[in-house]
Amino acid sequence: MESSIRDKYEVVIGLEVHAQLKTKSKIFAPDGTEFGQEPNSETSPITLGMPGVLPVLNKEAVNMGILTGLALNCTIPSRCKFDRKQYFYPDLPKGYQISQYDEPICVGGYLNIKGKKIGITRAHLEEDAGKLVHAGADGIAGSSYSLVDLNRAGTPLLEIVSEPDMRSSDEARAYMEELRNIVRYIGVCDGNLEEGSMRCDANISVMPKGSDKFGTRAEIKNVNSFSALQRAIEYEIERQIEIVEEGGEVVQETRLWDDNSRETRSMRGKEDAHDYRYFPEPDLMPLEISREWVEDIRSKMPELPQQKRDRYQSLGLSEYDASVIVEQMGLALFFDKVLELGATPKIAVNFIMGEIAAYLKEEKLEITDTKLTPENLVELIALIEKNTISNNIGKQIIIDMMKDGTSAKEIVEKRGLSQITDESAIKEICEKVVAAHPNEVAAYKGGKVQLLGFFVGQVMKETKGRANPKAVNELIKEVLG
Repeated sequence: MESSIRDKYEVVIGLEVHAQLKTKSKIFAPDGTEFGQEPNSETSPITLGMPGVLPVLNKEAVNMGILTGLALNCTIPSRCKFDRKQYFYPDLPKGYQISQYDEPICVGGYLNIKGKKIGITRAHLEEDAGKLVHAGADGIAGSSYSLVDLNRAGTPLLEIVSEPDMRSSDEARAYMEELRNIVRYIGVCDGNLEEGSMRCDANISVMPKGSDKFGTRAEIKNVNSFSALQRAIEYEIERQIEIVEEGGEVVQETRLWDDNSRETRSMRGKEDAHDYRYFPEPDLMPLEISREWVEDIRSKMPELPQQKRDRYQSLGLSEYDASVIVEQMGLALFFDKVLELGATPKIAVNFIMGEIAAYLKEEKLEITDTKLTPENLVELIALIEKNTISNNIGKQIIIDMMKDGTSAKEIVEKRGLSQITDESAIKEICEKVVAAHPNEVAAYKGGKVQLLGFFVGQVMKETKGRANPKAVNELIKEVLG
């Protein structure tokens, strides 16, 4: 689409994010919540919706809901209640979902994304549905079928509903990424989009620039990665603008994102709240939440991602480095331990953002998948600061430390990598190098001062990187005259 056409419109985006809470049992039943179990093995009469069964609220799910609300700057009302949301689907055994409607557990929060405040309307607790597994040979009459796995049914969800405050796919992605960071850091959700423990529905509309009236929105489901979210939003923006430009009207509907064909397609008409015939859940009393309960949970709030970024920057890290480290929670916890053990932040972050990050990316690993310990990295940094080894030697041995867990001191002693600091020995090597390169010496003395780096490199090569770089620079100048 031509940018001139797109520039005529303003995009309005709101996200509904479902975070699966990391409780050991379901929100209203005792069955387990572990991912990847045999189909229908994590079920009970309550999960299966048998006649006469009663739900019992999982307190830990409530605690996690309150903790998340506080992390998202929400108000926690003194009372919330549960409601029945009526809809019929093969993986919803009871024919209704226990959710929250007009009195949710969290209201009125916000997230700061790239200097912009994105409002959060509400966050409410609810139970998940099961999962349909489609199988069979497509295209052959009577051979395709669907199976129902109810392991996920009843798993506690926290649905976080944003205000329609986002104006681009970049903002939507940044919001989703920060939301995942938060739920992971506070320990309420593992944020694994691939396994479905965090899912996102995007509501998108377009309106002429300068208008104060939102266009008709379409909801996109089946978005399971950050890149897919961005692609789906971009496709939907162009689809809707094209409809409006041709004089048509956007239909309010739910659409599915197909990441293979890179397009959305209509799934069903978009429901409104009245379509679900909400009414108070008669088997659960309204929940009274005392201020003492809320403050007790607040007192246990861990450091949030933005607080961690700010702290790292106060230690001298760049905004980029701080953001990259925080994005990988395992790496951030590793870095915190390194700092706690007294390492110099600048040297530590140079290794983490340099050789360590490159190795992790190349091998597709997390820091926790390697055998490098914070203690070993701190020992390596100490050897560099004491001039026992050079920084270059440190870069050479860090990969071995990650692969086999050997300590820096052990590698240095075994390979004889201790730094040469004896100036007379270094000077002797400098003289040898200078004598071996008369043409370069003449060019250097003729004004090509950049050749100094060549001589330094030759000395470092001769000493296999063990010579003290500062001493080499001073002594090679002296020898060259």
